[in-house]
Amino acid sequence: MENPLLSAFTTPFGVPPFDLIKESHYLPAFREAIRQHSEEIDRICQNPAPANFSNTIEAFDYSGRALDQVAAVFFNQLGTSTNEEMQRISNEMAPELSRHQDSIFLNSQLFERIKDVWESEACESLQPEQNRLVNETYKDFVQGGANLSAEDKESLGRINEELSLLTLTFGENVLAETNDFKLILETGADLEGLPDSVRSGAASAAREEGLEGKWLFTLHKPSFIPFMQYSLCRDLREKLFGAYINRSNRNNAHDNKELINKIITLRIKRSHLLGYRTFADYSLEDNMAKNPANVEALLKQVWAAAIPAAKKETTDLKDMALRMDGLQELKPWDWWFYSEKLRKERYDLDDEMLRPYFRLETVIEGAFKVASELYELKIKELQNIPLPYPEARCYEICDPDNSHLGILYMDFYPRASKESGAWMSNFREQWRVSSTKVTPVVTNVFNFTKPTPERPSLLNFDEVTTLFHEFGHGLHSLLSDCTYKSLSGTNVPRDFVELPSQFMENWAFEPQILRMFARHYETGEVIPDHLIEKIRVSRHFNQGFATVEYLSAALLDLAYHSLSEETTINPPAFEAETMRKIGMLPEIVTRYRSTFFNHIFSGGYSAGYYSYIWSEVLDADAFEAFRETGLFDKKTAKSFRDNILSKGNIEDPRNLFKRFRGREPEIAPLLRKRGLIPDPTI
Repeated sequence: MENPLLSAFTTPFGVPPFDLIKESHYLPAFREAIRQHSEEIDRICQNPAPANFSNTIEAFDYSGRALDQVAAVFFNQLGTSTNEEMQRISNEMAPELSRHQDSIFLNSQLFERIKDVWESEACESLQPEQNRLVNETYKDFVQGGANLSAEDKESLGRINEELSLLTLTFGENVLAETNDFKLILETGADLEGLPDSVRSGAASAAREEGLEGKWLFTLHKPSFIPFMQYSLCRDLREKLFGAYINRSNRNNAHDNKELINKIITLRIKRSHLLGYRTFADYSLEDNMAKNPANVEALLKQVWAAAIPAAKKETTDLKDMALRMDGLQELKPWDWWFYSEKLRKERYDLDDEMLRPYFRLETVIEGAFKVASELYELKIKELQNIPLPYPEARCYEICDPDNSHLGILYMDFYPRASKESGAWMSNFREQWRVSSTKVTPVVTNVFNFTKPTPERPSLLNFDEVTTLFHEFGHGLHSLLSDCTYKSLSGTNVPRDFVELPSQFMENWAFEPQILRMFARHYETGEVIPDHLIEKIRVSRHFNQGFATVEYLSAALLDLAYHSLSEETTINPPAFEAETMRKIGMLPEIVTRYRSTFFNHIFSGGYSAGYYSYIWSEVLDADAFEAFRETGLFDKKTAKSFRDNILSKGNIEDPRNLFKRFRGREPEIAPLLRKRGLIPDPTI
């Protein structure tokens, strides 16, 4: 039987034939796709004609389509539906894929042809997108080691291969630690303070584990956060919190401390080989920030505004803890609990009052309505189409004239085989072959509260904004209109990629938007104005905590990747010293402790976790353009689509933003948005 991963997909819209793909298909598909890609590269190198844009740069960008197809399916499924066999395949393929990539980027013959085109005067006559592709391709090869000596190339290859395995193992360890911990409660006294919805979800989770009559809480956010917010059992909050912040830091088989040492050491070696003082210098060169000094300057500017707010919040929570329970000292596992109590006291608002209006289906409807109003999109759910997971849902996105833009999958609920968090990815990216547009196949992945026999999936407001956020990433890919795959969609600098996603979050706070979709799941009643007003006036509540919690993680990332010399690191001690230097408050724990900081040790955000706040400067400023002209002003929306969403990386992102906004970005909108300076709208 022909391997379905290596065939042209004949499914509707060319989505992967998930129903035909078996685990046994992956290894042979990977190896055949690598062989085909190697042959394509060899043909470029052996071409007797002088190197030009078409036979070298464009040919390189079009190469490797089979490998892209196999890898996209495998790695997306690895993140959402993993098992021992999938992990075995990933561990076997990681060094092979690393060697294959190095065989390309360290290929002297190929690089000479690329360099010939880059140096050619003919580049001046190319179209802007073509010129951008030449420059980006050349830079990728230089940063990949193409200018190194043969000996250094060999060293770099060994480093890359080892890093590919270490980062993979880091993520596997975090997933194992997250799944391993279970807080099983057996008596009603242990449930004191928990709302009925939280108890129901915990009982349902216990039944799934064969624990009838008990209640199960885990380290997955939909289980962890409500328990921390509402449980009156302080000792149990401490136990759950301790398990959460000590993942992969328990000196067991899934401990990540030594892996961090090895990863940082290898990244320093890699940077030195490539001529950079630190990994941060290497990583940031092509980002909007350009260098670590610019990143640090932004982080410290926001930190200086956030610390006074966080200190004021700490004082308020200590006063409440003393008044309510006689507590003399506030601990990190108390923060969620007392902040929820204070929010209720101050604004008569808590998550449980809002959940009934945020049924998952209506929140999806709301995000889609915003996109439809802004960009006149048509979005419809598809049936009878292969799904990556049985619970996933699939949507077609079209322009007003019914021209097909792309496919969007959504996968909503936690499971043991799925990484925690939320993200967007592609099963296929957008590009053009001749005049034919290849449309994207996008996936949004979440970990929302599961429905129970008693209630549908009801989201808290943070989860509402998460759905809008990931859908914003999806729109960035779905509305891409580029020629070359390596420049399309979300293939942009790391500190620009969060702009479309964080921009979408703003809409979820707007009264006009909330009235469009927030309806009571039982009565159908539109969310009342008094609750909308509570959301509006409480928007800045706890933002000192949220900002400090995030910034501390970004500064920790920068500290690790600003190390210039190889040394033995004790991650908990390094982390503690970094927190001491920045003046971290003892009542707050950094958002990601080192040993489960997947973004920087297993994902693509190494020396880049700052990018969320950098992009938030852009998104807050961009959203103010809509406040100035109208939330659904067609001209402003068209400009945002034409200058930001459709352009990918075909131009310097700073120029794209300036073309949309008419000026350089300003930081004041961000500080107002987070309540760190006065906001006249609140």
